Amino acid sequence: MKLTNKHGLPGTIINVLKRPQYSKGAAHISATELLSSPRIVQLRRQHWDEIEEDAADMVWSLFGSALHNVLEHGKDDNHVVEERLFTEVDGWKLSGAIDLQEIEPDGVIISDYKCTSVWSVMNEKLDWQRQLNVYAYLVETVKKMPVKAVQIVAVLRDWSAREADTREDYPSAPIVVVPILLWDMGYREAYIKKRIHLHSEALFAAESGSNLAHCTADDCWEKPTTFAVKKKGNKRATLVLKTEEEALHQVSQLGDAYAVERRPGERTRCERFCSVSPWCEQYQEYKDRTDG
Repeated sequence: MKLTNKHGLPGTIINVLKRPQYSKGAAHISATELLSSPRIVQLRRQHWDEIEEDAADMVWSLFGSALHNVLEHGKDDNHVVEERLFTEVDGWKLSGAIDLQEIEPDGVIISDYKCTSVWSVMNEKLDWQRQLNVYAYLVETVKKMPVKAVQIVAVLRDWSAREADTREDYPSAPIVVVPILLWDMGYREAYIKKRIHLHSEALFAAESGSNLAHCTADDCWEKPTTFAVKKKGNKRATLVLKTEEEALHQVSQLGDAYAVERRPGERTRCERFCSVSPWCEQYQEYKDRTDG
């Protein structure tokens, strides 16, 4: 991967970003890759030497890595910090690096530390649930120890004391512990097997020169096009509806003072956060449709 420095970040930051921060070890797939789109995983492998990422876009991941040093310095006697576990599922070696395991008499509490946004803790993120349950599967399978709870420890990079004072639904502190739903073992195993099957198909397609399966709407973080009913001259919508027909019907009921505003949907990941979009035929076809 090519690292750029378009915003002139200090050399010390660039040096740290150039040094490897992550390795999945001797595994076919990591827990992070397992959750990711099989299409993206294969395109990243094919175009790794061509991918460009700018240092400014990687700063917060650097802070996330720094949290691991905090864990090492703050651990108790019953804490296991940054342990990578390996197991084999359907012929694939799966690995996962767990930030913190608190070993208690009645089971293990798994914590994953993230440097993230306030929005992330105020809105459910299914990928957090999936990731933590993959870790729970690894702990129970490899270490033969029951997992009693899984949680995210979120360090909020954009937390505001003023917002915390004025909004009831806002996090009260810049560090928040988010409890995560713990699946039963059968559900965890079924999920992992399903994901490995999808990645196995994608790997075969890549190696045989076949077309890769498309990313799902969930993979693309797709937001649908909506239709806002607004009073003319107002900035805020009175209603936001899924179809133009519904919106036009509402305008016909409300009168000429109202109008319909189309709010185009987008594939947020593809547009802003996917490093392989330049080589993705699915994305190019989507752009051709929406730009046309």
